[in-house]
Amino acid sequence: MAPATPDLEAQVLAALQSTPKFDTYAQAKALGVDHQALVGAVKSLWADGYVSMDQKSATWLNATKEGCDISKNGSPEYKVYAAVSQAGSLPVADLEKAVGKVNAKVGLGAAMREKWLKKGGDGSLSVAKEGVVDTTRKLLEPFVGLSEPPATPPLLQANDEKQLLRRKLLKKETLKQFEVAKGANYSLERKRKQGDLSVDMLRDGSWKTADFKAYNYNAVGAPVGGGYFQPLLKVRAEFRKILMGMGFEEMPTSKWVESSFWNFDALFQPQSHPARDAHDTFFVKEPASTLKWPADYYERVKNMHVSGGSGSIGHRCPFDEKEARKQILRTHTTAVSARMLYQLANREGGFRPAKYFSIDRVFRNETMDSTHLCEFHQVEGLVADYDLNLGNLKCIIRTFFAEIGITQLRFKPAFNPYTEPSMEVFGYHPDLKKWTEIGNSGIFRPEMLAPMGLPPNVRVIAWGLSLERPTMIKYRIDNIRDLFGHKAELAKTEAAPICVFP
Repeated sequence: MAPATPDLEAQVLAALQSTPKFDTYAQAKALGVDHQALVGAVKSLWADGYVSMDQKSATWLNATKEGCDISKNGSPEYKVYAAVSQAGSLPVADLEKAVGKVNAKVGLGAAMREKWLKKGGDGSLSVAKEGVVDTTRKLLEPFVGLSEPPATPPLLQANDEKQLLRRKLLKKETLKQFEVAKGANYSLERKRKQGDLSVDMLRDGSWKTADFKAYNYNAVGAPVGGGYFQPLLKVRAEFRKILMGMGFEEMPTSKWVESSFWNFDALFQPQSHPARDAHDTFFVKEPASTLKWPADYYERVKNMHVSGGSGSIGHRCPFDEKEARKQILRTHTTAVSARMLYQLANREGGFRPAKYFSIDRVFRNETMDSTHLCEFHQVEGLVADYDLNLGNLKCIIRTFFAEIGITQLRFKPAFNPYTEPSMEVFGYHPDLKKWTEIGNSGIFRPEMLAPMGLPPNVRVIAWGLSLERPTMIKYRIDNIRDLFGHKAELAKTEAAPICVFP
C-alpha cells in the first residue's frame, strides 16, 4: 500500500466537508491520484477516528485477450462455417489450410455442436443451416475494454455467461474499495498524536500541550517463535536412540571431504569403476589432493588391487597413486567405516568385536526426482565379529526396521564392489503404493578386510540405509524435495509432529 501524505489526507477531510460520504475509487479518479495511495490516506485517518470506512466490492465481466480478438475478427466456429459456406463442400483434411490450425481445432467441434455443418459419407463438410450469425462475436462486443466497473453492466443470459467464461473469452474482474464518511473525531485539520515522549519535548516543554496516543497496557506482545526440528532431525534422533539401544557405538563423521583412497580404494573398488567418474562424484578443486595416509596400509591395498590375495586374484589393473589422492565429497559413509575398521584391526591389545553406526550427509552427482537428491543422509551400521553370516545381517536389519514400524521388507540380490554377498533392501510406501529402495547391505569382502590386518575368520556385516526414505514413509511424504532442500516449506517443518516409533 502506498504511504499516506499530509496533502492527500487534507484532501480527504476537505471532501467530507462538502459531501456526507464518498467511494474511494471514484474519489481517486476525481483527485487524479492512485487508488491505493488514497486508501492509505483513508486508513491512516481511520486509525485516529477522523473518518469511518466500510469495505465494498464491485464485480463485472471483461473480455479476455482472446475474447477481444474474436470481437474484432470473428469466432473460430464462424470462420469454419464461412470457409465451408464459401467452398460449398470442403474436405476435413483441407480445413486447417483454409482457416488455420487453431481455428480448425476449436471451431469445427463448436460448429458441429450448433448443427451449422454436416459431414458427408466421403468425409467432406457442407452447410446444414443457412443464415448463421456469429453469436459469440456479438455477445462479446459489449464487454471489450471494461477495465473498470461500468455504470450499466451489459446484459447476458446465464447460460451464455457460463459458456464464455468456460471458454476463457470472458473473465471476472473485482474492485475492492471503501465507502468513507466522517468519523467521531472528524475535523478539517488533522492533528497528529505523539507516540513517544522525546528529549526535545522535555527541553522545550511542548509535552505539556502535546496530544499523546493512548497506551494499551493489556496488549500482548507478538509471539516469539522458537526453533523447530526438521523432520529429518527428529527421525535421526530416534534412529540414534534405537541403534544405541541395540548396542551400537556412533562413529565420528565430521569429514565431508574425503580422499578417493578411503572412499574407494580401501573398499576394494577398482580405479576404473564408473562411480568414480565426474558424472557420479563431486570432486574438490582446492585442495585437489590429500597429503597423507598410512603408508604401509596403502601398499597393502595397492597390492591387493594389482595382484590379489586372501584367495582373490585382485583387479589386475594399474593402480595410480594420483587417482587415489584425489579429494571428493564423500559418496557414502562407508569411508568412515573403513577408517574405523582399520583402527579396530590395529588397536592396542588386538582385535575385539564391535558394533558401529553413523548417520550423516553424503553427496552424489545424481539426477534429482521425487525419490533422489544429489545430497542426502545415510544411516550406516556394521558389526565386526567372528564367523558372521548373511542370516545375522538380515536379522539385524529386520530388528532395526521393526523398531521404526516398517515391517514390510524385501531383500534382493545385488552387486557391490566391496561386499559379497550383497542385498538391496526395499520397504513398502503406503501412499506411493509401491516398493521403494531404502538401503543396501552385504558382507565386506576379504580383499577389503585383509589389508587392514583383521584376523582371517573375522567377518563384517554392514548396511547403508537412507534417512530420507524412511522419513518419507513415516510422514507420508511422496516427494523428497518437499522434505529436504530449498523447496521444503518452513510451515510444514514447524507443524510436523514429534517422531515416535512403535
